[in-house]
Amino acid sequence: MADLKRRRRPHLVSTPVRKKGVVTIPQEIREQLDLQEGDQLVVAVEDGRIVLTPASVIPDDQAWFWSPAWQAGEAEVDDALAEGERGEVFQDGDAFLQSLANDAGLDLEEIKRRADV
Repeated sequence: MADLKRRRRPHLVSTPVRKKGVVTIPQEIREQLDLQEGDQLVVAVEDGRIVLTPASVIPDDQAWFWSPAWQAGEAEVDDALAEGERGEVFQDGDAFLQSLANDAGLDLEEIKRRADV
C-alpha cells in the first residue's frame, strides 16, 4: 500500500506549503494564466479545496483608464498644465459638444436625436 502513495500522476502538479503558508505556483501555470509578481489572487475554500482565482484590482469597466495609450495622454496633459497651457475654452455646452462631434467626424444633430430616444 505504501508504494501506491508514492506514485505520482504525471498530469498533476504539486507544490509544498512552506513556512507561514507560502506556496509557489508552478511556472507553467503562471505562464498559462499570465500571472506576474504582484498580481492579486482571490483565495476561497470550495468543497474542501483551496481555490485561487486571479483578480483584477482595477475594475474591468475602468481598465481603459490604465491603458498605456490613455496614461500617455494623461502625462501629456499634466505636462501642458505644468507649463501653463490651457485647453480650448467654449462659451456653452452646445459649442463644446459640436467640437467633440467635429473631432470625431460625427453629426451632432444625429447624436442628439438618438440621445432623445
